[in-house]
Amino acid sequence: MTTTAGAPTLSRWFALIDSDRPEDILDLIAPDFRFSIVFGTGAGQATDFAGGREALEGYLRQREKGVLTHHVLSASVDGHDEFVLGETRRGDAFESTFVAAARLGTDGDVRNLMIGRSPVLELHEPS
Repeated sequence: MTTTAGAPTLSRWFALIDSDRPEDILDLIAPDFRFSIVFGTGAGQATDFAGGREALEGYLRQREKGVLTHHVLSASVDGHDEFVLGETRRGDAFESTFVAAARLGTDGDVRNLMIGRSPVLELHEPS
């Protein structure tokens, strides 16, 4: 994973997701955590994984472990909000583009998380 100081919590989140212990992201969430991951698979198809801690645990159980890596291309912070734009890769091959936004509590825990992903849009280098 490419790390970017612009969004330290989300950068840590994706580093943990790519690790041997992706369940460690559960240590980053607030008690009232809510999320939505809209997981596009192409051809207009997507699944929306959403809910609280229990739903996130279910999401973690069903995902491929140790196969995809997240590469943050740009990141920023605005107050308690963090934003990233990146891509996932399977080995060296492009898999999908993703965007993520997290709202942190005053204690730094992730309270809300929104991730969108699509395999049909590969980002071009800025010109």
